[in-house]
Amino acid sequence: MPVNLTEGSVFKNIAVFSTPYFVAYFLQTLYGLADLFVVGQFEGAEAITAVAVGSQAMHFLTVIIVGLAMGTTVLTSRAVGAGNLRSISRITGNTIVLFSLFAVISTAVLLLLCGPIVSLLKTPAEAVDGTVRYLQICFAGIPFIVAYNLIAAIFRGMGDSKHPMYFIAVACVLNIILDYVFMGGMRLGAAGAALATVLAQSMSVLVSLFAAKKLHLGVKLCRRDFRPHKALFKGLLNIGAPIAAQDGFIQVSFLFITMIANSRGVEIAAAVGIVEKIITFLFLVPSTILSTISAIAAQDMGAEKPEQAKKTLWTGTAIAAGIGLFFAVIFQPFSEPFLALFSSDASVVRFGTEYLRTYVIDCLVAGIHFCFSGYFCACGLSILSFVHNALSIVLFRIPGTGLAAKYFPDTLTPMGLAAPAGSLFSVLFCFFAYWILQKSLLLQKDSARA
Repeated sequence: MPVNLTEGSVFKNIAVFSTPYFVAYFLQTLYGLADLFVVGQFEGAEAITAVAVGSQAMHFLTVIIVGLAMGTTVLTSRAVGAGNLRSISRITGNTIVLFSLFAVISTAVLLLLCGPIVSLLKTPAEAVDGTVRYLQICFAGIPFIVAYNLIAAIFRGMGDSKHPMYFIAVACVLNIILDYVFMGGMRLGAAGAALATVLAQSMSVLVSLFAAKKLHLGVKLCRRDFRPHKALFKGLLNIGAPIAAQDGFIQVSFLFITMIANSRGVEIAAAVGIVEKIITFLFLVPSTILSTISAIAAQDMGAEKPEQAKKTLWTGTAIAAGIGLFFAVIFQPFSEPFLALFSSDASVVRFGTEYLRTYVIDCLVAGIHFCFSGYFCACGLSILSFVHNALSIVLFRIPGTGLAAKYFPDTLTPMGLAAPAGSLFSVLFCFFAYWILQKSLLLQKDSARA
């Protein structure tokens, strides 16, 4: 049955919903690292490179799918808040239709584009064949990736973040076991890593379908729920498409930043690569809070409790900012010994320490605008999230990184400030957009009373 998150302690609701969500995010991140760890034990540089490049392309696709699925989570949450189970069935049916079309089209197109994608990613010649095989197998498994994220989005929309965590845990454990079977026992190389990933995802889907049937979620699908409904399609895409575009844009910006770092020498390239991995883990927290606020505030909106939704926003912001401040402070004295765990090269450690000490400030600043993005999604205004992130990247992150590389060639400290500067712009944008939104809602209330 759906979980009501519109009543009781706001802090408790956020904590109960976000903790399993965080664990699921962590397991998904661990998922990709496991492939690299295992292939490194049994294969050479070619296979490692193939898995690294291939997993980068798959991560790009996954964030697009997760972004699109946000539309399903928000609309389902609203229906739960309104107590409209019939609407949940229609949303689920239309989501299945929409995501099935996406899975079929993206699978066909990407299988045809494996070669050009590998070329675009500047894959070393000796790793090209392995990368192509890796992507062919993973792209063939797109329907399973889509299905898992669709089911997880529906569960989370109904206020249940625990079961998606269980589903991804099953996939993660099975993936590691199959990695050792295919790469260690059968010596299939990069293709074995891809096969393990696809089979683990398919098992996760089967487990989630079985759980959905056993849990009696209160959603009874009938034939008419699968009839395409123009308004529902529009609602799903109006929320999900901007988030998908935003996440895709962010991934592209990371590639540009990596290219700039790579042009500055191998020590700086290695330092930036290590720090980016660290930041990826630290950013699991604001990403989790964003999704949590989206789900809970959407329920509040559906239950016609806008004040509760605002409490959810500000409580989530306080949590994200508090944790971000902790990271920003703790990594000032401990960046150097932490970087030393990843490299024994003194130059890599020095550059990495400079970069991390300033970049980590973004955990605090970005944590704030992530929360507002979650609130805007709940309001059906995810386009605002796309706009401020796109402007931040175009006006601050990429040019800031380029200027820092040009004018400060001997240090990475200024380069690390590009991300917090972009996030500060996003925070100011979000505050202004929130003020305009609240003013508009107040005017609507006054007009209705009159």
